[in-house]
Amino acid sequence: MNDHSVPPAAANTLPEVALTLKTLPSVDRLLGRASAQQAAQQHGRTLVKRAIQSTLTTTRQRLLASPAELFTLDQLDRAIAQKLATEVRSNLRAVFNLTGTVIHTNLGRSQLPEAAITAMVLAARSAVTIEYDLAKGGRGERDDITEGLLCELTGAEAATIVNNNAAAVLLVLGALAKGKEVPVSRGELVEIGGSFRIPDIMQAAGCKLVEVGTTNRTHLQDYENALSDQTGLVARIHTSNFEVVGFTASPSEADLATLAHAHGIPLMVDLGSGALVPFERYGLPHEPLPQEAMKAGADVVTFSGDKLLGGPQSGIITGNKDLIAKIRRHPLKRALRCDKIILGALEGVLRTYRDHLDDPQELAQHLPVLRLLSRPAADIRQVGERILASVQTALRAVAEVTLHPAQSQIGSGSLPVERLDSWALVIAPLGKRSGRTVQALEDIFRQLPTPVIGRIKDGAIWLDLRTLENESGFLAQLGLLAQMTTTT
Repeated sequence: MNDHSVPPAAANTLPEVALTLKTLPSVDRLLGRASAQQAAQQHGRTLVKRAIQSTLTTTRQRLLASPAELFTLDQLDRAIAQKLATEVRSNLRAVFNLTGTVIHTNLGRSQLPEAAITAMVLAARSAVTIEYDLAKGGRGERDDITEGLLCELTGAEAATIVNNNAAAVLLVLGALAKGKEVPVSRGELVEIGGSFRIPDIMQAAGCKLVEVGTTNRTHLQDYENALSDQTGLVARIHTSNFEVVGFTASPSEADLATLAHAHGIPLMVDLGSGALVPFERYGLPHEPLPQEAMKAGADVVTFSGDKLLGGPQSGIITGNKDLIAKIRRHPLKRALRCDKIILGALEGVLRTYRDHLDDPQELAQHLPVLRLLSRPAADIRQVGERILASVQTALRAVAEVTLHPAQSQIGSGSLPVERLDSWALVIAPLGKRSGRTVQALEDIFRQLPTPVIGRIKDGAIWLDLRTLENESGFLAQLGLLAQMTTTT
């Protein structure tokens, strides 16, 4: 289309008449409109021009396919604005996690405390002392940022950090047992998310896996029979994501440590999720603590930073000073290390623990993962009672909304068989409740400015309210939700 399709004087005052292929305004004319100029100031002329070009291409295709279709300049403006909104929207978006899984792997696992968020912003915005020693005026060690706090909280002699717990296990095995045998109980040969399998990690680390015992029962004698002068490490692996119950047996960590040390072999304990405080304080089942493993005699303990600990994605390695030093010297350590933002966040989380360690309730208030996991069911029910009528009003034309008891889960392989009493909004489509109807309604929830992620169960959408703290933000979207459900 050339520039003469619309008179220059009308560039910002085009009449609201039906557009045709011949009267479609040019890219330059649309760029000259006040709405486009305002958008260009905010997002840049290049992006706005691209949105206009894309919208004009789509409009031409529609008019070619249906010449009689009515399409006005106002509609064109809205289509451009919608295209631009899609272009500027981040792929990493905030959502309402109402799935009932508190530490949700697909939704970023643990929410961070304010101390961690502040530290991340500082690290992102400023030059920081990630590897600079202010006292000496020279190069420092990045582990210094968190090592002192970890040793204080766990009782370890030393500590180092990598980018996740899988990396921590890989690094420990590679640094301490490459080319050597590593006995592991058959009941601990786990596979977790992303096809992370202990046998594969052993192979990648250059170790030879020696399976001992059976799936449900492994005795100390089984380990002893497997030890030889080729044994580099004895490993105890926490069984994340499942639990074997019934006729079971396994030696204690103290007995394993005694056996391993009698043969001059170190004991590694992988805790998987990892926690720093007794969960019994919050009415939850016991989760093994790194300080317990080290007190039992473990030489190296690995655990995650972004699960029960409530921090950023990271793998934490604590233990014997000499062994940690050897782990630090391994070539993989540099490849697996964390950046300044993660280390800043982890330091903020660890300081939160240290500063509130003696007051469990105060710690829970400052640490989102503990606050959400320990939230009383009665409080969750009150949330549901406050918002129920508003949600019913918004969806009255398409669904029945009720408040029901529910069961939340911790998530990310943490305490896999435990459930937490909760309450949920149950949204059942009116009329014929086909799976397609429920899916369509769920799709609308995911299209909201802040998507709402629930779960489908028994022909309805369940929105578990355990993790809903921003009630006003949730309610603010109900007007748009009502509009979307009645026009779709």
